[in-house]
Amino acid sequence: MGKKEEERARPEKLSVYLYIPNIVGYMRVVLNCVAFAVCFSNKTLFSLLYFFSFCCDAVDGWCARRFNQVSTFGAVLDMVTDRVSTACLLVILSQVYRPSLVFLSLLALDIASHWLQMYSTFLAGKSSHKDVKDSTSWLFRLYYGNRIFMCYCCVSCEVLYIILLLIAKNQTENLLNVVVSTLTQISPLSFLLALTLFGWSMKQTINIIQMKTAADVCVMYDIEKQQHKP
Repeated sequence: MGKKEEERARPEKLSVYLYIPNIVGYMRVVLNCVAFAVCFSNKTLFSLLYFFSFCCDAVDGWCARRFNQVSTFGAVLDMVTDRVSTACLLVILSQVYRPSLVFLSLLALDIASHWLQMYSTFLAGKSSHKDVKDSTSWLFRLYYGNRIFMCYCCVSCEVLYIILLLIAKNQTENLLNVVVSTLTQISPLSFLLALTLFGWSMKQTINIIQMKTAADVCVMYDIEKQQHKP
């Protein structure tokens, strides 16, 4: 590539970084950094900043469609921000509740499920990891095919984790005791906890289905590659 061609290419590359939805993505990263910096000293501020950053996920998606600024970089930035922020919150909860393995297992499932889904999407030649129309699981198709259901499941997970952090009184809480104690109280908090627990359970079930489905795609890719070998 000549010098002039290289100079013409630079502004185009820079423009993608400066897409409106990507700028929203950078703001989400900053909000999360500030939130986790105060997560133990000010739980209320952490919850507000974290949840606002989470809600901005919908904002950058709307901006991408509204301004025709959909990009692969933006999609990756979006997913990485989601996964890292949720992972950090799960790590914090693993330090607050016992057994901590519960939250570390959820972290592993979340990352493995989404990473395999993204990788299998590229292997299958699809343009989006949300293209699951060929899946045999009706729940998996419903999740990616119905925005309201997907939103409910995702919001339930994040709100549940925030609630658990807020209601923890010390760093040696028994998870089961706290959940049961809160659910048995007749209050708006117990209703919200029950509502989010159901959505959370749906999301974890979908994560398991997603991981297995994506693993199957990878295995079938290997089998087809072996069959086409001379």
